[in-house]
This record gives sequence, structure tokens and C-alpha cells, in this order.
Amino acid sequence: MSGRLVLVRHGQSHSNVERRLDTRPPGAELTDLGREQARKVADVLTHPPAMLAHSVATRAAQTAAEIASRTGLPPQSFEGLHEVQVGALEMRNDDEAIAEFESVYQRWHCGELNVAMPGGETGEEVLDRYVAVLTQLRMRHLDDDDWNGDIVVVSHGAAIRLVGAVLAGVDGTFALDHHLANTEAVVLAPITDGRWSCVQWGALTPPFYPEPDVDPVQDALSSADPMG
Repeated sequence: MSGRLVLVRHGQSHSNVERRLDTRPPGAELTDLGREQARKVADVLTHPPAMLAHSVATRAAQTAAEIASRTGLPPQSFEGLHEVQVGALEMRNDDEAIAEFESVYQRWHCGELNVAMPGGETGEEVLDRYVAVLTQLRMRHLDDDDWNGDIVVVSHGAAIRLVGAVLAGVDGTFALDHHLANTEAVVLAPITDGRWSCVQWGALTPPFYPEPDVDPVQDALSSADPMG
């Protein structure tokens, strides 16, 4: 195996600026800043990418297109990599909606994956659709001895943190306390028996220690970007 998955959060979108729970594709477009952020992704990749994938959401596709302009890789769209679906909370930006989203999201990271967003997905449903795509990419490419290079996957903050934590065994309190800014990444390396190791989380590298006093609801209410 000679490559990794680089799960990159999309660039800043107009909904990010408005603090909206924008999860249903196609969703909002990138801001000018978001496009600039996306163009810089290729400049900070530590390993040469061999494939560029993205979710079906507009902001992810536009981020991938900007990365493609620097790398020359053709972007490929995959169903299943979109953001956590928040159902009745969609496009809301009031404190009550953000607190409800974060409360359910915290329960997922504490092991209650069968709990659903109001009218939306459970954590199990998010993992089922998302991990299926990553497994496909691993089997077709990363597990091939002749494959050489990372696979960059442009996706979404809440989904990336959940999937990264579950697949690589990163403590849920760490994932809750370490949000991803626009175009930050979680990097997963394939290891034996189909397992994954998290080798980077945003600007941090292992070990990823548990955080004893996490308060994701209050953090999100005071944040300019609750979906990161």
C-alpha cells in the first residue's frame, strides 16, 4: 500500500459565512475567499496526490475544481461523501438549531450512533454511506501494490470528523474538541486487516489525547463556523 486518504474540508461557502446548517446537496457556492483557500490546498499537500475525489455538493465540487487547476488531476464525484443530513434543522442558523445539532453530534461521538438528527440521519447511516466509498477507494487503489500517491477527498467537516474518529479509533472527545477549519484535513493511512491509522488531524499529529472537559454545544454557539 503506497498512499493515504486526505479528507479535505471544502473551502468557505456562503452558508458558512451565515452560520447556516447547510447540508442538503447541492447547497451553497464558495465565497471568493473559499476559492482562494481551495487553490492553496495543492501547495500544502505533503505527498503527491494521484486521485482527486469530491462529494456531490457544489462547494465540494468547486473546491476540487480549484485543486484540479493546480494539480492537473481530473476531479471525480462520488455519492455518499456529502455532509451529515440534519433534516428539520436544514438551513437554520439560530442558536436553538445549532445547539440541537451539536447535542446529537456529541452523542454520536460518545457511542450513540443510532440517534437521529431531527428528521435527518443517524450516525450509523452517515457511516454506512461514507465508509462504503472509502472502502471502495481503498480496495481499488490503495491496496494495489502498483498504486502510488495519495487520494484527496474533498468533503465536509462534521462527516469527516465522525468518519475519521470511528475508522481510526480517535477518541470522540478529541474529535469534538478539534474542529476543522475550511480546507483543513484529516489524513488516514491504511494499515493491516482493513484498518486505518490517523496520521494528521488539521494541524495536529498523533498522539491524539482525550479531552476531559469538552462542551461542543457552547463551543458551536460561540463559533463563527459551527459545521467545521
